[in-house]
Amino acid sequence: MMSDRVKQILGWYEADNPGTLANIRRLLGSGALADTGSLVILPVDQGFEHGPARSFAPNAPGYNPHYHFELALEAGCNAYAAPLGFIEAGARTFAGELPLILKVNNNESLFSDKNPNQAVTASVDHALRLGCAAIGFTIYPGSANAQSQYEQINAMAEEAKSAGLAVVMWSYPRGEQISKEGETAIDVACYAAQIAAQLGAHLIKVKLPGENIEQAAAKKVYEAQQIPIATQADRVRHVVQSCFDGRRIVIFSGGAKKGDDAVYEDAQAIRDGGGFGSIIGRNAFQRPRAEAVKMLRKIMDIYKA
Repeated sequence: MMSDRVKQILGWYEADNPGTLANIRRLLGSGALADTGSLVILPVDQGFEHGPARSFAPNAPGYNPHYHFELALEAGCNAYAAPLGFIEAGARTFAGELPLILKVNNNESLFSDKNPNQAVTASVDHALRLGCAAIGFTIYPGSANAQSQYEQINAMAEEAKSAGLAVVMWSYPRGEQISKEGETAIDVACYAAQIAAQLGAHLIKVKLPGENIEQAAAKKVYEAQQIPIATQADRVRHVVQSCFDGRRIVIFSGGAKKGDDAVYEDAQAIRDGGGFGSIIGRNAFQRPRAEAVKMLRKIMDIYKA
């Protein structure tokens, strides 16, 4: 039976058809966190984004696409997100075992640009053929290429929603006018999350923000209104507030591999700030499988607490 919390969350999506709502329900109703309103998702797009050795050599079984399906299932993740090739390589074996999110745009690191972009590498038809619950799309607010990305996701999101799929957006601020520290500044993170919400995302993925403020105009408002941003939980709360006052699902990325305690501290801050969960890639699949499962389950226990 659907929990009251999941009913509440589904009630926020007032323009969506039953198929899309059913797929959001699939994401919220799967794995160890089923019906809690929290999510832990395993994303493995790093092979495309960073290359195979950087991604999988730290834990060589990760070269095998089936490994990531198995890891997500064993740990009890709500969903598994990956580009077309990885999902195609396990789609039949794991059909119906867990919700899948097809990453429909990707970039590679062989060419560097201060204004990043991504190529569309899969389609809504691919997602439907493979039995996915959602498409995933990265936008780069602040990039000189951002406007074309917004147009692309506008068209793909309309198509996905019409076909009954959910839409997940990775929103990563980057560009020549944003400093490296500014990419995770609290004002910029909130702005990026708001843009994804305005573009129609059902689930929004952002990085955990820092206490710094990038924009001079925003800094005046933060100081005048005394917006609380001193703790990580405060900052998570403000990002969630920026997504329609918490009426959109906001999850936070795990980033580069780090120590277990740091991963758990992040999860506690996300929970305490009212975030909906974590999307953890390298911090999971770059660890030996038993360690990764143990870590992911402890994170899930944190969200259950």
